[in-house]
Amino acid sequence: MKPFFKFITLSLTLLMLHCATGPTMGGLFTSITFPGLINPENNVKVNKTSKGCQYSILGLVGFGNAAAGSIAFENGIIKVATIDHSSLSILGITFRNYCTIVSGEQK
Repeated sequence: MKPFFKFITLSLTLLMLHCATGPTMGGLFTSITFPGLINPENNVKVNKTSKGCQYSILGLVGFGNAAAGSIAFENGIIKVATIDHSSLSILGITFRNYCTIVSGEQK
């Protein structure tokens, strides 16, 4: 029985290592938006904001695209002003998402 408990402990530890994180987290429910990068030149008009998310269900299935570059490209943003983030978690690992929010100048 002892090896079984070691296996369960190791499995749970590894499972919790890939949790979506942000500035604060709640065990039952978390919904936060937090700042990311800002264009230091500050000369970009913001006339388009787009969002891309990646999702995880039960820690078993993960899918989506939260890459800032592909979000900007797919939505016609040619100059990026800000890149922000948001995270949603319901009942720990039951459902989680992590989103990247890109704002900038459109073509």
